[in-house]
Amino acid sequence: MTRLSVNINKFATLRNARGGNNPNLLQVAIDAQIFGADGITVHPRPDERHIRYTDVRALRPLVHTEFNIEGNCRESTFVDLVLETKPEQVTLVPDATGQLTSDHGWDTITHLDYLKKMVSIFHQAGIRVSLFIDPVEDLIRAARDTGTDRIELYTEAYARGYENGKKEEAIRPYVEAANLGHAIGLGLNAGHDLDRHNLQYLHKHIPYLDEVSIGHALICDAIYLGFENTIQLYKRQLAGSIASK
Repeated sequence: MTRLSVNINKFATLRNARGGNNPNLLQVAIDAQIFGADGITVHPRPDERHIRYTDVRALRPLVHTEFNIEGNCRESTFVDLVLETKPEQVTLVPDATGQLTSDHGWDTITHLDYLKKMVSIFHQAGIRVSLFIDPVEDLIRAARDTGTDRIELYTEAYARGYENGKKEEAIRPYVEAANLGHAIGLGLNAGHDLDRHNLQYLHKHIPYLDEVSIGHALICDAIYLGFENTIQLYKRQLAGSIASK
């Protein structure tokens, strides 16, 4: 079964825009799990423009499904936070300082030795590691050599192609990448610009995905459709695609 991890960064953005504690991020995480989310994802950044480090610490005891912390392991404060809170999974993303949103995966060939070291650090703490990566076969082979447990396929190019009416062309490199990763023993996650329109098609072609992480689109839908209903709509997409193969 492919798990849906809900990224709650945008709730924190909304809270921070007005100050105070509305929406209450801790209640958001509790409710998301009650409503059917299989996990909670956060991506703290050094400027704390959405998720704050104090949020991560406060969320840890409230997440009883699976806690996934995304971030740049080049930031020592991020590494310290992950080792302190011990989520089930850390997703390493090669963001630049001040980056608006993630826009590329790791060059696992160039940074192989560095990533080996970082993966080992998190493994010693009992934390599963996923590397954010573009769907390029050489990079996936190198990712395996880092010792990572999983890769997270960066799906912006797929989402853009799907929206432009080229879904067959857009999905092809992701299927090839996923097949290779699956064959060499890597777990498979996916994320970035996935929404309730393009998710089922992705899952239909890669039904053995372990997890998708979705935030921005899901929360935008929730504004119109309601939070509980939106989570169930996304879950339905993941459940329905296997039967429709």
